[in-house]
Amino acid sequence: MTHEADVVVVGAGFAGLAAARSLAAAGAAPIVLEARERVGGRVFDRALSDSTVLELGAAFVGPGQDRMLALAQAMGIETFPTYTEGSNLVEVGGRISRYSGTIPRLSPLTLADIGMTQLKLGRLSRRVDPDAPWSSRRAARQDSRTYAAWIRRNVYTRDARNLLGVASKTLWGAEPEDLSLLYVLAYIRAAGGLDPLLDTEGGAQAWRFAGGPQSVARAVAEELGDRVILGAPVARVEAGAGGVVAMADRVRVEARRAIVALPPPLAGRIEFDPPVPGDRARLCQRMAMGSLMKCYAVYDEPFWRDDGLTGEGLSDRGPATITFDTSPRDASAGVLLGFVGGAEARRLGGVAPEERRRLVLDGLVRLYGPRAGSPDAWVEQDWAAEAWSGGGPVAYMPPGALSAFGPALRAPVGPIHWAGTETATAWTGYMDGAVRSGERAAAEVVRALD
Repeated sequence: MTHEADVVVVGAGFAGLAAARSLAAAGAAPIVLEARERVGGRVFDRALSDSTVLELGAAFVGPGQDRMLALAQAMGIETFPTYTEGSNLVEVGGRISRYSGTIPRLSPLTLADIGMTQLKLGRLSRRVDPDAPWSSRRAARQDSRTYAAWIRRNVYTRDARNLLGVASKTLWGAEPEDLSLLYVLAYIRAAGGLDPLLDTEGGAQAWRFAGGPQSVARAVAEELGDRVILGAPVARVEAGAGGVVAMADRVRVEARRAIVALPPPLAGRIEFDPPVPGDRARLCQRMAMGSLMKCYAVYDEPFWRDDGLTGEGLSDRGPATITFDTSPRDASAGVLLGFVGGAEARRLGGVAPEERRRLVLDGLVRLYGPRAGSPDAWVEQDWAAEAWSGGGPVAYMPPGALSAFGPALRAPVGPIHWAGTETATAWTGYMDGAVRSGERAAAEVVRALD
């Protein structure tokens, strides 16, 4: 089937959907090609038989994520607060303790170390240009170092180092050894600081979406109607003086411009004719998808609340290193979410499902007691096994990539424009960053079409 459009958008995650919606509002005719048989990309909800919704992909939204919140509001999707009443748990160095607020109950030396580390990272990140991190004064030096090397030199207690590793596994699906220091600083700058990334109340985990965030994506797709074509993985994009041609298994779209709204490692699988410039090709080769699993244990009630616990926990032992209470708003069921990221996700991806379930549940039992070991339902999502994602939650930069190839992240190549949360300069890696990137790419295209 051959279609004609003003713009062909590759990918129906939030970046692609936001781009198509903005284009349609500006009077341009888009067509969206999506490889999967669903919309949402790395946002994916699953409803159980009792209508409990499990957010298997991106789940949370917080203050400052204005574009995602605006899109949800436009689609009539409400938010509600993440459950935070009670005490959090922290397991570090073999000890489990309760704490309230954002500061764990650790030794004074460890707490001082964590506080100084936050100050140092905040100060360094504020010196990074959010629009062009590679142009910052110390960019080359910072990009030549791993985040792990910086931690070894600047963080003095073992427990503080372990907790930074826990955050790394969840934020990027990667170990500190995998990450460029410059990339980490740019990511922190894009969120306005380290605290917004890590906090629940007032931070990026503040709210959830009624019905799950994929309901927003489905509503946008319904608004776009037959402009969204599913089951159409794009394998080739040809660009010429007359525009572009995007070719999928059973669909061909002829358009004046294209927006590729995929993480760079996936965009690199597409054959471009003529080939993209060397810096763009090398960027796609160097960036790597994180390794992340989300594991859900479902119970008849959120029993941990009776013990005065929020369900939010940190563990340097894992394999689920961060947990959240993601129960329905009416508490009709109890849902504990466990994040397994980085090295643990890679290791658990190679074991039998029954053994993986046992290992994660053993960790939940350590934190929440014996009742956590007998859920009524168990659901897991390994994003590395998702063919059209290849990992999650984000594609990250190893040392040397951002300073050398960063400008190619957003720079159009002829009539081809790039979107995706990895290209965002605010809230990189989040749904909000994806929406912002789609709207930015759409604005570029509208200017080019005028």
